[in-house]
Parts: sequence; C-alpha cells; structure tokens
Amino acid sequence: MVAAVSVARTANGGCAAADALTAGTAPGSSLDESPAPLAVLLLGPTGSGKTALSLALGERFGGEIVSCDSVAVYRGMDLGTAKPTAEERTRLPHHLIDVADPDQPFTAGEYSRQARTALWEIAARGRLPIVTGGTGLYLRALTEGLFAGPERQAELRARLERSRKRLGEGWLHRVLCRLDPASAARIHANDAPKLIRAIEVCLAARKPLSQVLENQALARDPLTGFRLLRIGLNPPRQALYDRLNRRAAAMFAAGLVEETRGLLEQYGPVKALDSLGYRQALRVLRESLDIDEAIQAAQQGHRNYAKRQLTWFRREPEVHWIEDFGDGPETVRAAIYLVQARLL
Repeated sequence: MVAAVSVARTANGGCAAADALTAGTAPGSSLDESPAPLAVLLLGPTGSGKTALSLALGERFGGEIVSCDSVAVYRGMDLGTAKPTAEERTRLPHHLIDVADPDQPFTAGEYSRQARTALWEIAARGRLPIVTGGTGLYLRALTEGLFAGPERQAELRARLERSRKRLGEGWLHRVLCRLDPASAARIHANDAPKLIRAIEVCLAARKPLSQVLENQALARDPLTGFRLLRIGLNPPRQALYDRLNRRAAAMFAAGLVEETRGLLEQYGPVKALDSLGYRQALRVLRESLDIDEAIQAAQQGHRNYAKRQLTWFRREPEVHWIEDFGDGPETVRAAIYLVQARLL
C-alpha cells in the first residue's frame, strides 16, 4: 500500500498542507521529514493502454484515477471515448468522468480547477492520485496553469465559424498566418477551435497570441504542493496503429452511430459531437458517408491524433518513457519500480 499522506483541510476549503509546502515547510515538520505527496501522471497517445496501467498502479499502491480527457467529461458519450468500463470503474474510484452534459461548456480552466481539487482530496485520504488521459492541453492546465487571455467573444466566434464553413477548412489558418505566423506554425490547419481562439486573442489584445503568451508566462498558476512523476507510454508505432484501427471499427460495431443519434436528438449539434468518432458518425446520419467510409475516416483520424499527442507529450519535462503498451507485464513492472522509488 502507498504510504499515508497527511493533508489538513482548512475551514474555507483550502489546503493547509498545500499552503505550507508552497511556503517551503510542511505542517509541523521540515520538508525533509515530510515530503510533498506524490502524484503520478500517465501520458501517451490514444490506445496506448493508459487505462490498464492506471488500474494496475492504483490497485498496487492504493490509488484513485483522475481522468484527463476532454470528451470523457461528458455524460452519454461512452462508445466514442473509450472511457473506463463500468467494471473498471468499480475497481477503483474515478474522477472527472461524466461531470458535464454535452451541451455544457467545459474548458481547460474548469478542468484544472476540478482536477486540482480531486488531487488534494485523494491525497487527504492517504491515497495516490493517478492522472491519466491524452488531452495535452488539460494536463498542461493542471500542472502549469493557463494564461489570463482576453474573454471569449461569442459574436466574433460565430462569425469566424460561419466564414470557415463558407470558405473552407484552410481559411482560418490563412487568417492566423497573417495575424500571427508563429502561432499559425504550431497550430494544425484543421484545428478550428484553437485557430478561432488564437484569432480572437490577436484581435482582442491587438497583438499576436505568441506575444501575449510570452507576456503572460509569469502570470500562470502552476500546481504546487505535489511531487510529480510523469510516466509516458510510446508503443511501437505500427502496433499502435493496428490497435487503433481495431478499436475504431469496434466502436461502430458496438453502436456508435446509434449513440450519436440519441445525443443529437437530445442536445442538438453541440461542439462535443465534433470529437473523433462522433464526427464521422454524424456524417453517416447525414448520409455523406457510409459505414465503411466512416470507419476508415475514424481510423485515419485516430492515427493522426496519436501522432499529434506524441509530439505534444514529447515537450513535457522529465518524462520516464516506456516503449510499450500499458497492459504489458514488463510495462507494469517498470512503472511499479518508478513509483516505488519515489515513495521511499
């Protein structure tokens, strides 16, 4: 079992241990005598076996799972998200899954607030927090905080979205190239949400997003009070792609189109339904793709997404990379060794 972690909660819901650790001393003792609690961060592309590894580590060390997935937060979006199954969720407590309806905005900032609360509550119970998932922006919001950018402007966003639909997928990227070439170089040409946000910030701040980010770097609110152990999964590329292809086909076979139909009827064409898998299922419902074409498009989308995730996570600091899937026995042994070494 993981060593107990003593964390005092203040009357106003804050964390006395976090405050003391931030100040440089733990409650009642020096940092050497009472180290900050450990939190494990499992990184890796979709389909790499993060869920399996998180369960193995959680059961070995008395842990609880904090999901880091921007779609798994939504209720009813099950088949297309590869959420932990009902049986898996009975094995260990899970957090930040099914916490919002698909028509409710759920931002990276909201994720950071709720996930940080979950981390401290888990540590207060003397258990090991294990953050697992593939949404890099959410992970960065949790560990580093977010910059205080201009507020979102609904009218501008709607206008940009209408223009994107009228002028094609590449239009937003061309606009951003004119406003901020540095940001355009790092944002994928088809990533409409990020492109719209970047353009919005450029226009509101009257300067490129890249400059705004530089100026705000010191204003971020990084996570403090925890020792972070980052474990990354990087299985062989072709084996990963084969697994993703099988999983995408299985999602459709399990009824993804029917699930999407129900969500569309209940919530309308909400932004959440633009996620991988659901996007292709919507095209089946609108008769612009047949099932086989939708499966192939979803498979290609998941493979592309896995590549982008690995590129993102390679920028994370101090990651202990394991070159295999998370459900392999050697991977589990290696991860257990890494956690044990940090808990001693």
